[in-house]
Amino acid sequence: MGEVAVECEIGKDKKIIIETGKVAKQANGSVIVRSGNSMVLVTACCAEEPSEGLDFFPLTVEYRERAYAAGKIPGGFIKREGKPMDNEILVSRLIDRPIRPLFPDGFRHEVQVMALVISADENHPPDVLAINGASAALCISDIPFEGPIGAVRIGLINDEFIINPTQDEIEESKLNMVVAGTENAIVMVEAGANEVPEATVIEALKVAHEEIKKIASIQKELTAQVGKEKIVFEPPPSTEEYEKHIENKHLEALLAAIKVQGKKPREKALKELKKSILEEFSEEEQPLVSMAFDNVEKKHMRRMILEEGIRADGRGLKDIRPITCEVGILPEAHGSALFTRGETQALVAATLGMPGEDEQILDELFGEGSKSFMVHYNFPPFSVGEVRPLRGPSRREIGHGALAERALKPMVPAKSEEFPYIVRVVSDILESNGSSSMATVCGGSLALMDAGVPMKKPVAGIAMGLIMDEETGRYAILSDILGMEDHLGDMDFKVAGTDEGITALQMDIKISGITWDIMAEALEQAREGRLYILEKMKETLPTPRPEISPKAPRIYCMHIKPDFIRDVIGPGGRTIRAIIDKTGARIFIDEDGLVTVSAETPEAAKEAMDIISKIAHEYQVGELVRGKVKRIEDYGLFVEVAPGKEGLLHISQISDRRIRDLKEEFHIGDEVEAKIMEIDELGRFRLTRRGLEGGPKEEPEDNERPSRPPRRPSPRNKDTRHRDERGKNRGERR
Repeated sequence: MGEVAVECEIGKDKKIIIETGKVAKQANGSVIVRSGNSMVLVTACCAEEPSEGLDFFPLTVEYRERAYAAGKIPGGFIKREGKPMDNEILVSRLIDRPIRPLFPDGFRHEVQVMALVISADENHPPDVLAINGASAALCISDIPFEGPIGAVRIGLINDEFIINPTQDEIEESKLNMVVAGTENAIVMVEAGANEVPEATVIEALKVAHEEIKKIASIQKELTAQVGKEKIVFEPPPSTEEYEKHIENKHLEALLAAIKVQGKKPREKALKELKKSILEEFSEEEQPLVSMAFDNVEKKHMRRMILEEGIRADGRGLKDIRPITCEVGILPEAHGSALFTRGETQALVAATLGMPGEDEQILDELFGEGSKSFMVHYNFPPFSVGEVRPLRGPSRREIGHGALAERALKPMVPAKSEEFPYIVRVVSDILESNGSSSMATVCGGSLALMDAGVPMKKPVAGIAMGLIMDEETGRYAILSDILGMEDHLGDMDFKVAGTDEGITALQMDIKISGITWDIMAEALEQAREGRLYILEKMKETLPTPRPEISPKAPRIYCMHIKPDFIRDVIGPGGRTIRAIIDKTGARIFIDEDGLVTVSAETPEAAKEAMDIISKIAHEYQVGELVRGKVKRIEDYGLFVEVAPGKEGLLHISQISDRRIRDLKEEFHIGDEVEAKIMEIDELGRFRLTRRGLEGGPKEEPEDNERPSRPPRRPSPRNKDTRHRDERGKNRGERR
């Protein structure tokens, strides 16, 4: 079949076009998704044979932005795209999360979904297009997939929801939420917000779902026209017989093992029980028996929660594990906190740095930028008692750090004259039994306040779960889930925010029976848990420290007119380097004229700022100035008023009397006071000291020569300048 395209309108006058049949035809499925001038090529490929010995689905998702898509050449020494940037990893995860649950159970063929941004414009961000393209490519391919799904981004500006906002609108919006779903239900939510109420989030989800239905509908239309027959794969053998055996003979022991207190003891008890059951069967049967054991464990943990309201660690549904908070535990760090919730523990440190030197430079499709606030999350293997090599941050670590960053950022003051610092938060997870990313949010908030960062409000986060029996409609919402509860639920979500509203939300929904009312109830229970945690945090540190940490650099700010930036920097940076060498200060100037100065002592910083003030000062005729003698000529003095700004103090303007030898009365480096009598078109000064006090002392009267009448100007030369100016020094640059 040839080229085929489908399209739909979403939001206000925005169109999504999905086309196939023109490019990448050797992939199992390929589409190009367009919106405006943005184009994303998405392909789906599948291995012919299943992978042996796997107990998980081997799906890989790769999202890449080609520099040519925005008419750019990659920066850096190597002029080609290299390893994925953080943004590309985050979008890859955003594509993976909604599509992974829609592959059939037991499918073990390796699948790779690739999304290439081949054209991009700021008015149509390509990340959401990539999610839609992944679904469409899988739907028309021969890969088993229970889609389609659609995805949109929704913003909130002036209490109005905006579908797929532009880059500028995203910056202005109080809500930046990506929503993916089927025609029947929401399956994935990823959001950053500025204290948005729970009710507003639910309303945004409803608006987004109406647009998602349109996108899913055109994918069905495309599949009907060009869809391939799906691969027939052999599902794994039934484990029902083995499950009955375990329930009949070992249920009591299993329930006892589930209820063992403590993560490690519980894991040990379950592992030993599983091992003893496996020994009852042949080696060929053991893989199926292992799957059966996991199924029975999951089934009865869910039953305990739904029917008895009891969780594995004995807590009720709304109970939150014991919380302890400590701050200032790292003596040399600018701010630090140790946040412990049950068996999850985060050591978080906040560091304040200098603008220009410490901010993160971003080389993105839509131009270069920088980040003044960063959160980095580390998950070392010892946190779960494991051994594995360290090979840089994983995708999970990058994703968790980004979630915590979104949660904290709205409450951290933006870089400004009042708060010029670059802020980096690092979370090292020391123990983990669920909800470590939310522990990072809580610990990060405490560490920032400990460092003296003037946060608007403290931020807390909580991980939630929801279990539902679709046949009976019975459900249970779990607060502060354990690691083992994470994979049991039908919806798991993380909510962070202040006492006023949500600042970050991450939600994954695996079933279609969850109503809007249930979702609203779940968010309300999360709010109650968040408020409880905030109170615990306030018991330790209710407000930010009144002063910036004494360990942090002292930064002073001033504004200059942007027109003077080049003067402060000087030719080849000569002027600013001279200021740095003289004062020892570190200086950064942004394009708006905000100057930040940091030095070891306040005196050194003040000296640097005084010099910059002189350079950036708008001098006026008649203004008194003080400067140093830089050069002495027969016809006058060259006085440096400020670095890069010199004025000529002509011999005739130095005093009301005659001076015979300037070098006898002045020396290089002498400070002199003078008045500006003229500023030429190049900004050069002519100075005078006539009429000012503090000039050279008068010579004794007997040494004075009698005054003589003024010369008459020569008829051949009307130039009345001093002869030294006309003579050998003609054209001397000042």
